[in-house]
Amino acid sequence: MDITQPSSNNSRATVRQRWDQVATCLISDSTLSLVARISVAAIFFLSGRTKVEGLLTITPGTYELFRSEYALPLLSPHLAAHLATYAEHVFPLLLIVGLFSRLSALALLGMTAVIQVFVYPDAWPTHLSWAGLLLVIIGRGAGAWSLDRLLRIR
Repeated sequence: MDITQPSSNNSRATVRQRWDQVATCLISDSTLSLVARISVAAIFFLSGRTKVEGLLTITPGTYELFRSEYALPLLSPHLAAHLATYAEHVFPLLLIVGLFSRLSALALLGMTAVIQVFVYPDAWPTHLSWAGLLLVIIGRGAGAWSLDRLLRIR
């Protein structure tokens, strides 16, 4: 074999090495965390907006929803409506700016578990995708593009 000619295995290794370098640069932990933060924040924030009028006035329909379809054990519908609505506004906003991101993601993961167990038990594929995004944030943190990093919050 002529040693000046690269073997096909060497050229494959070179292509793979180049791909790994490009992927590592483009898809860093910070990029993954940012995409996860924005994606899951949008889901919860938009859900929260359906429960209010104006800035944060909970609608009568929301209270009815928590009395009937979203009925939870141990919590009154009134309290559950307030907790869920405010959580769907506050925690996503914190995720967007990357402040207290792990705590916010953990809170939304708990909310996801409650929804899965008590409200929509057949919606596990959707809830599993939410959990996957939230676990990236809980496990890796908010990433470089966050107030957590700026303020050195872990």
